[in-house]
Amino acid sequence: MGVTGHKQKAPRKISLGIVTASTTRSLEDDESGLWIAAAAREAGHDVVYHRVIPDDATAIGDAVNKAMAAGSQVIIVTGGTGITPADVSVEAVSPLFTKELSAFGPLFAQLSYAQIGSAAVMSRAAAGVINGRAAVFCMPGSLKACQLACQALIFPELGHLVKHLGDT
Repeated sequence: MGVTGHKQKAPRKISLGIVTASTTRSLEDDESGLWIAAAAREAGHDVVYHRVIPDDATAIGDAVNKAMAAGSQVIIVTGGTGITPADVSVEAVSPLFTKELSAFGPLFAQLSYAQIGSAAVMSRAAAGVINGRAAVFCMPGSLKACQLACQALIFPELGHLVKHLGDT
């Protein structure tokens, strides 16, 4: 069965978790996370988990696990993907991957380069699957980066991803 057939058989509604890594934001002013939640709901999906947590590897990993426990089939982690010592989202989440979605980072970098030029080299993105239960995407925390990743890469594939997570 090709991509079109898979997408036709994919669920139309998924459960989404959002984790924002930031020491300066709260849930009320999490512009990127709130945009992701609103866009997901507008597309008919359920947001079952949304938290803002500190830029701390243990806290990020714990939040991803709590999002999975809340029923998230897809988890979007925003923030903590730069190159400062505090940017640890990729390091916190990638060891949890049992399968890497290795095309996400390069595709996001290519799209970012088209928007922001050479500054894209300083932003990291990663994605993978944890134990066949949830797909996780790590991306920069800026609103434009989240919109780019979600609109161009993640949202068009949500049902398709979840369909494959359910395949045995």
